[in-house]
Amino acid sequence: MTAKEFIDTLKDIGQQYSGVLPKREVFYLAKDFQYMPVAEVVKLLRDENNDHRLGAVSILDWKARNKKTSEGEKRDAYLAYIENHKYIDDWGLVDRAAPYVVGGYLFDKDRTPLYNLAKSPNPMERRTAIVSTYYFIRKNELEDTFKIAEILANDSEELVQKAVGSWIREAGKRDENRLKDFLDEYAPTLARITLRYAIEKFSPETRKHYLGLGKMNPQ
Repeated sequence: MTAKEFIDTLKDIGQQYSGVLPKREVFYLAKDFQYMPVAEVVKLLRDENNDHRLGAVSILDWKARNKKTSEGEKRDAYLAYIENHKYIDDWGLVDRAAPYVVGGYLFDKDRTPLYNLAKSPNPMERRTAIVSTYYFIRKNELEDTFKIAEILANDSEELVQKAVGSWIREAGKRDENRLKDFLDEYAPTLARITLRYAIEKFSPETRKHYLGLGKMNPQ
């Protein structure tokens, strides 16, 4: 399996559509190509075509999810993502792969790389930091989600603000009191959109309470 074979196959599929190629077709094809060598995936990842890059991160995601994938290949997939992050320049690419490719790989390892990403000048790297913790949340480990959210609490980029709100909300489904503790401290200074995303699952009364705290920061 090679990057060229993937591109040629995707082109053939695209001829069936008169408009934009549905993303689901890219996902389906990526599943078929999940055993492509990581070196070939990197060629796709560095391609200027967004569908090819979406295919690349999707292949990495399938590799990370597959229980038959060796630890060495999961490491290679993780490094391919991290070392080529400048090509992962869209929130959809981040969200497609970060939870399993990055979060899944780091779950039983030193998680310092996530904190380094959270401090990056690149907003998509900062988004990767928080989105990767979704894997931890699924395993009922919430601490890193909230710690990284603290680093990103005053982030200026909307796509990071939305991710912070979304992921602390997901963590809050596991431990509502932990989310409330976070909001008690940070709601007055959070971006409005972060706060709204974070409190979506609360009761109307609780949402009103935290929106009231957030009035100090009307953005």
